[in-house]
Amino acid sequence: MFDVVSFIPRAVVQGMPLLLGSTGETLTEKSGNLNLGIPGIMYVGAISGTIGAFLYETSLPSPDALNGFLAVAIPTLACLAGSLLMGLIYCFLTVTLRANQNVTGLALTTFGVGFGNFFGGSLIKLAGSDMPYLALSATSLCFRKTLPWAQTTGWVGKVFLSYGFLAYLAVVIALVAGYVLRHTRLGLHLRAVGENPATADAAGVNVNRYKYWATCVGSMVAGLGGLYYVMDYSSGIWSNNAFGDRGWLAIALVIFTIWRPNVGVLASILFGGLYILDVYIPSGMNLAIKEIYKMIPYIVTIVVLIITSMRNKRENQPPASLGLPYFREER
Repeated sequence: MFDVVSFIPRAVVQGMPLLLGSTGETLTEKSGNLNLGIPGIMYVGAISGTIGAFLYETSLPSPDALNGFLAVAIPTLACLAGSLLMGLIYCFLTVTLRANQNVTGLALTTFGVGFGNFFGGSLIKLAGSDMPYLALSATSLCFRKTLPWAQTTGWVGKVFLSYGFLAYLAVVIALVAGYVLRHTRLGLHLRAVGENPATADAAGVNVNRYKYWATCVGSMVAGLGGLYYVMDYSSGIWSNNAFGDRGWLAIALVIFTIWRPNVGVLASILFGGLYILDVYIPSGMNLAIKEIYKMIPYIVTIVVLIITSMRNKRENQPPASLGLPYFREER
């Protein structure tokens, strides 16, 4: 039988990297920057956090000396620093040098995956592991620590309280981002930059500054999605190329949510559920049927893209200047 109580928590855990990635990309796209480097940025965020956790764990005289606060703070700060650097590289190339955004984003994705695999493989060798992965179980336990009453409140605790702090932080970031974009002057200026940068510039808005901060903040948020995948979903296990295509699904989720981060909270859980649906649908020993079930999230993505392209309402469309470089001299 289909076990809803066990399915929902797994769907949430699967969906949180998508939520963080899509929230970061939404902030970026609202400024008019189309950052296809999100998969690479999430990968760099993951490996940066892994490096921070590895260096901290190996510096301890014994596992008992682990400090919970430092075990969380060091990987998180390392993740944010690595993701910020990727965002700055993207902005320097596309905003300052006005390079093609599509090419730059794809180059960052390729670079990010190569960067992660290189340093991931190096850490595995440094750890002397006989297996092709690195285990940071002690740090992962700090990230996955749940609320104290999660195990004593039945199905309510399992469905709503059984997650690490990064899952709740992801929801808060998405809700705050949605509020800022729609109800604050900062969000109004940012949306103006994405819709018509020339008009925003004429009104006194610093276009380049908004593009820089939106892209850099968005990159750091997306990087947290990579950190969540390693420290929470994978229980502290780093394995090269294990991240899969979650970065691309996060970009597709931006379109699915009509560029609204608050809608992404439920949409990410839906996509996370579709990602693991093949585990819960009985298929017996027929592997062909199981592979078809694994196609469901990608089929849904294609259908969503088709439906979105057919929408005529202006509020359901991407920013008018998305992907276009801004030349102040052409105003």
